[in-house]
Amino acid sequence: MPSSANAQVDAPFPPHRPQNGLDRFFRISERGSTVPREIRGGLATFFAMAYIIVLNPIILGAGTDKFGHHLDTAQLVTATALLAGLTTLLMGVIGNVPIALAAGLGINAVVSLQLAPKMSWPDAMGMVVLAGLILMVLVASGLRQRVLDVIPAGLRRAIAIGIGMFISLIGLVDAGFVTRNPDAAHTTVPLGMGTGGRLEGWPVLVFVLGLALTFILILRKAKGAILISIVAMTVLAVIVNAVATIPDQAWGLTVPSVPDKIVDTPDFGLIGEVSLFGGFHEVGVLTGCLFVFTVLLSAFFDAMGTIIGVGEEAGLTDEDGQLPGMGRVLMVDSVAVAAGGFGSASATTCYVESTAGVGEGARTGLANIVTGVAFLLALVFTPLATVVPSQAATPALVVVGFLIMAANVKEIDWSDWTVAAPAFLTMISMPFTYSITNGIGIGVLSFILLRVATGRFRTVPWLLNVVGVSFLVYFLLDPIEQALGIG
Repeated sequence: MPSSANAQVDAPFPPHRPQNGLDRFFRISERGSTVPREIRGGLATFFAMAYIIVLNPIILGAGTDKFGHHLDTAQLVTATALLAGLTTLLMGVIGNVPIALAAGLGINAVVSLQLAPKMSWPDAMGMVVLAGLILMVLVASGLRQRVLDVIPAGLRRAIAIGIGMFISLIGLVDAGFVTRNPDAAHTTVPLGMGTGGRLEGWPVLVFVLGLALTFILILRKAKGAILISIVAMTVLAVIVNAVATIPDQAWGLTVPSVPDKIVDTPDFGLIGEVSLFGGFHEVGVLTGCLFVFTVLLSAFFDAMGTIIGVGEEAGLTDEDGQLPGMGRVLMVDSVAVAAGGFGSASATTCYVESTAGVGEGARTGLANIVTGVAFLLALVFTPLATVVPSQAATPALVVVGFLIMAANVKEIDWSDWTVAAPAFLTMISMPFTYSITNGIGIGVLSFILLRVATGRFRTVPWLLNVVGVSFLVYFLLDPIEQALGIG
């Protein structure tokens, strides 16, 4: 991004005299933060997203490539933690924003269940690398930021709110407070509370107590509220798990117990196992391009939505919704996508759980340094990193979801239905479809449709129309593939 653009974006921050070199580099006091806040925020973000160290290997490890090969779990754990740590550090140093990165949920499922069965694992990861390289070109050309700029202000606010609702639902589901009803029940209600409509078991109680504690600490403006809650509930969970008879599956991915060992040996065997163009040989050029397009669009808009949401919550955006050094932030995210493919961890992208750190007071890239170092330490101390159960970390997501909605919902012009209706659809689509990309796409398409229907087509920027066409292709991929005979 040109330096003049950066100057305009940085203008909202009032001048402050830096206290030292660290303060000057990260602009800590300028953004109204402190080193202790940044450290607490970085740790809160790590605890909120440490589950990815366990979950990503499960998702990728469940897939089988065209030749019947599985990825090694130990190697996946190493790749996931390594890429999360390095890319989060990179975002902290270059982007100077409290937005951590790790393997993208949703994209990893696409890689595991759609790409790998049609080719080898190195071929599938090569598709991810190609998507990242294309994203880099889009950032360097300024196109990616121009797309961000043409999204109407009302939709920007709705994207932030939708992300808040989305992370709240993630928190409720991961904690077991909300569960999926099994298909065998033949019910019209896809989700329910607890088990059979009832809250059962100690793990859910830990979540409820954590939620109450977090809200109380936040309302009383306690320093370290989110981190205090996570640590306190982790200790409680470890005690409860030790004295009560609780099945491991009741806790979810991580069981809060004192590990048998503290140190584990990382296995870097998957790093660099990539074939950049081998996938096109296996599936053909047209199908290969559609695969890359799918990964590209998901990575493009998932990160964009997360950047908007986290930036709004942190108060870092100006009146035009721009983050300081947006070009650098977008470039790091693009590099992370390619790096994730190169490391066989799937596309690495910005994480909405970063709002946990922002809720703790993080405002700069220093928080990312803390989060990144924690991920790198997890390479060796993986057993310790997986002690924190979802029930201890997810209350932070629910509380932050509330804070995001409270800060943004009043800023939408609800009197203009061509903005209000798309904003509403954006907000509900993210949690209901479990996808940030889907929410943005539905919001953009409905905005264009309603502006056309009311004779205001000329008020829609041409680039937004291009984005709308891209989303049409994205949503209609299945019939397009069937029509072309490449399903």
